[in-house]
Amino acid sequence: MEVLLANPRGFCAGVERAIEIVERALELRGAPIYVRHEIVHNKAVVENLRAKGAVFVEDLDQVPPGATVIFSAHGVAKSVQAQAERRGLRVFDATCPLVTKVHVEVAKMLRAGFEIVMIGHRGHPEAEGTMGQATEGMHLVESVDDVARLTVGNPQQLAYVTQTTLSVDDAARVVAALKARFPAIRGPKQDDICYATQNRQDAVKFMAPQCDVVLVVGSPNSSNSNRLREVAEHIGVDAYMIDSAADLKPEWLAGKRRVGVTAGASAPEVLVKALIERLTQLGARSVLLMDGAAEDVVFTLPRGLAAGAASRERRG
Repeated sequence: MEVLLANPRGFCAGVERAIEIVERALELRGAPIYVRHEIVHNKAVVENLRAKGAVFVEDLDQVPPGATVIFSAHGVAKSVQAQAERRGLRVFDATCPLVTKVHVEVAKMLRAGFEIVMIGHRGHPEAEGTMGQATEGMHLVESVDDVARLTVGNPQQLAYVTQTTLSVDDAARVVAALKARFPAIRGPKQDDICYATQNRQDAVKFMAPQCDVVLVVGSPNSSNSNRLREVAEHIGVDAYMIDSAADLKPEWLAGKRRVGVTAGASAPEVLVKALIERLTQLGARSVLLMDGAAEDVVFTLPRGLAAGAASRERRG
């Protein structure tokens, strides 16, 4: 059995930044540091940060007045920001800059008098955060069928944005349906689906046709990880998503000669290494790293944390 390793895979710049924000806040302020929602959608990452003193909450009412709270990489609604200010919480915002870009687009479009259609997954925290940038004038669609049922006030003043972690192909189908039904609809100047999501999906599209089965390392609530599994399945390859090597079922490998391995943007590389070790125990004899897009994106930290990090580096 041979293992093909997708490239790129795993952590993106937004996830690395969000995790570093929590770790540096713990170093500077000490535990506990409160985090609204899981900082990123990965069980291992959350458990590791919890062990260091992070306390994950779903509601800011669970945070003591005056405490430090971090907003997750998925972004939050304006009402959440206002609540934090009312309660006197010290906030570090770990929203991915690419999600913030979508929020800025929404604000500009609303000021220009546009209604906005968001293409996203209902109930996902990123979709809730983006929809929460306004109290009216926004519509959420998940599918082509939703577009057919959509009612808007003025089709001539309509724009769309997308969740950053969607399937590139699925989003394109929904955009095409929107343009067919509302020819005047305006899109963002640059695609909202993030570079890392697209690169990881492209890597699976390149790898999957050469495989008998594809394994995606990622947690069940990770949107971009689920999309990787779907990409492989749409190509016609058996695909499974697992939180860790412990979830791997040997029967998935029965009769398989080539196993593809990738990881969602919120899954750490240590989990990939553990999976490869398990595959080796089950008969894998070689690991081949696939060709893929190089990634060198780095996002800066919030001002307070960046200054603290710089002073520590000078002392070191």
